[in-house]
Amino acid sequence: MSFEIGTDEDPKHFHDQMNGQVAGRLNWLRAAVLGANDGIISTAGVVVGVAGATTDQPTILLAGVAALTAGAISMAAGEYVSVSTQRDSEKSILAMEATELEQMPETELAELVKMLQEKGMSAPTAQVVADELTAHDALRAHAEVEFGIDPDELTNPWHAAWASMIAFTLGALVPLIVLAFLPSVVRLPLTVAVVAVALALTGATSAHLGYSPKVPAVLRNVVGGLLAMGITYLVGMAFGTQLG
Repeated sequence: MSFEIGTDEDPKHFHDQMNGQVAGRLNWLRAAVLGANDGIISTAGVVVGVAGATTDQPTILLAGVAALTAGAISMAAGEYVSVSTQRDSEKSILAMEATELEQMPETELAELVKMLQEKGMSAPTAQVVADELTAHDALRAHAEVEFGIDPDELTNPWHAAWASMIAFTLGALVPLIVLAFLPSVVRLPLTVAVVAVALALTGATSAHLGYSPKVPAVLRNVVGGLLAMGITYLVGMAFGTQLG
């Protein structure tokens, strides 16, 4: 049984396609974990900082809800703008490549052969592969080999915006829920403890998705979060003393 390069029946093409889809999902999942991590740290920093200035629970919760709302909207807007810019760039690149393929197909074919050789193919093999890829879908071949763009899987700014907003909100709810249900005597130390555990989990998950060592990632995440909460608490205490 024979296979043609560049078709869905080609096992290598199918394997590369599946690898690309898995990598895309992992990138989204990792971004969601990091968004949740941001929600935990920023909201915990705000509520702990306000707790340094006052023990009034409604005031602390109000500050936390405000931080959650502003942070989630900011994350969504930032991701939308960033990914929209990336999508516009991808569309411009595809339009440019389509024009070049129409106006100078031989030059573009030679360019594709050269890029395949740079990836490790011999000249004869690169020529055969370039010819077959061009015959199958020239624009896709150039977009994927030269720019790493899948014309059918352009980045979606709305997906990025919603994913970031939801992830940030879920992370921010961790310190808020703790504050809402704990008595004032143990509220602050348990908030710090729960946030530290949550940061350890997001750090370990992020490291796992990135195939990196978990211990350094967890330590960096937890220490960074505790440092942020400690500084904001001291700032809150300073302002609370002045206002009092």
